[in-house]
Amino acid sequence: MYAYNQVDQQLVDERVAQFRDQTTRYLAGNLDEEVFKQLRLRNGLYVQRHAPMLRVAVPYGILNSTQLRMLANIARIYDRGYAHVTTRQNFQFNWPDLESVPDILAELAKVQMHAIQTSGNCIRNVTSDPLAGVAADELEDPRVWCELLRQWSTLHPEFSYLPRKFKIAVTGSPQDRVASQVHDIGLQMMQNEEGETGFRILVGGGLGRTPVVGKLLRAFLPRKDLLSYLDAILRVYNLHGRRDNLYRARIKILVNQLGIDTFREQVEAEWQHVREGSLKLTDDRIDAIVNAFGTHHYELLDEDPGIAGLIASNPVFASWYRQNTRLHKVSGYRIVFLSLKNHGQAPGDISDTQMQQVAQLADQYSFGEIRTTYSQNLIFAHVEQTQLLPLWQALARLGLANPNIDTANDIICCPGFDFCTLANATSIDVAEDITRRFEALDRLFAVGDIKINISGCMNACGHHHVGHIGLLGVDKSGEDWYQITLGGSAGNDTALGRILGPAVAKQHAGRAVEAIIETYIELREPDETFLETLRRAGPKPFKERVYDHHN
Repeated sequence: MYAYNQVDQQLVDERVAQFRDQTTRYLAGNLDEEVFKQLRLRNGLYVQRHAPMLRVAVPYGILNSTQLRMLANIARIYDRGYAHVTTRQNFQFNWPDLESVPDILAELAKVQMHAIQTSGNCIRNVTSDPLAGVAADELEDPRVWCELLRQWSTLHPEFSYLPRKFKIAVTGSPQDRVASQVHDIGLQMMQNEEGETGFRILVGGGLGRTPVVGKLLRAFLPRKDLLSYLDAILRVYNLHGRRDNLYRARIKILVNQLGIDTFREQVEAEWQHVREGSLKLTDDRIDAIVNAFGTHHYELLDEDPGIAGLIASNPVFASWYRQNTRLHKVSGYRIVFLSLKNHGQAPGDISDTQMQQVAQLADQYSFGEIRTTYSQNLIFAHVEQTQLLPLWQALARLGLANPNIDTANDIICCPGFDFCTLANATSIDVAEDITRRFEALDRLFAVGDIKINISGCMNACGHHHVGHIGLLGVDKSGEDWYQITLGGSAGNDTALGRILGPAVAKQHAGRAVEAIIETYIELREPDETFLETLRRAGPKPFKERVYDHHN
């Protein structure tokens, strides 16, 4: 993974000292509440329902074991013994005291971590494919470009107070595993007809109150022009984005108002002023980032012939292997998912004890590296096939080997009303209800690949719009109800789900999801996915099953 240089470390250390002084002045009554709000947000600190919440950046989802041990220590010493993995690949602590936050940031700085720009109206943590660098279908490792974007955007003097928050995702594979089409900017690596590697650029995607799929801004951009072109996009947005209306301030609103053609003209015109300047990337600059990542020294291994025998003789291991591991680009290795979706646990939560043990297992089995995912799980990206059995056994003892990746129980879920001041309804208990209904593995596997997303409010932190089945919590006279959407997708065929009908009461939400899935099983043709069945049959049979149940 990328290693800090002296400049990186100095920047983070100075930021900690600044925020410590700001917090001291605020607690002494010498700093205005609104002024401190802007300062704390740019250091990842929110005020939640019960306590402050600190969001820690995990750039493009990569951690080393030392960093994970530090997160475990922070959870144990400063929080309530756990942390939460988000859809932006970050870690969140839900219970720190305000007075302790500067100390937490100082601890993070010791292991090359921070919370800078994980909130506020600035360029947020850049997300990437969790399989970056190891995916068999990858064109080029996108983490190099994510790091360039991190360095360019961190404390950028022109883009630190944008009209609204700004999110960028980068993928280096033909398969979109990072929901790039619902980001403010989505960068998809590709090759043109001449064989040059560059970027397909999408702009104006996003969820929340006004969900929009991103529009094509440029079909191909050479690699060396990436920073200058993004600079031009941000300049146009910073100049013309609305600041008088919080709900109309995102770049997606500006793109829709201007139209993509007019927006493109303005970006291209602005680009002419900056494209040949200091932001032009050189081979030396790119190579320096590549070299700062270091390399993993893979063994020269053949495919393990013993795997087939293990799969045949151990059906529990076979289920885990099928659901929770993926093909690696290097022969003899496998990518392993650690499920953070278990019965009785909030989706994406991990305890301090689990973090400590995962760090130890990462050292033993995966070059000391851990990854966070868009779907709120973890990954060991470099596991020798011969070590899969002992790793599986160790993960099972930790409760992290549930074979449910990409199933109905791999639910993406925001913290909801249990924690968030913005939420209208709870999310965690609804996810638990659904999980319980599909606890039997034979039933879970019979359903197959299906994405369920739950959000506690219109801010859509659970990305309910792009779930195959989406649930949005709404408040009706102090009671929790849930609006259901069907047909969303966050992959290559990104689509926004459509509302099925009236919201259902909380006590019926889990049963409604179960009814939708049962209808799919009854209607599907051989090898047909949920989306294919829905598109062929239409929403009517699903709607009838859900609402007839309540009549």
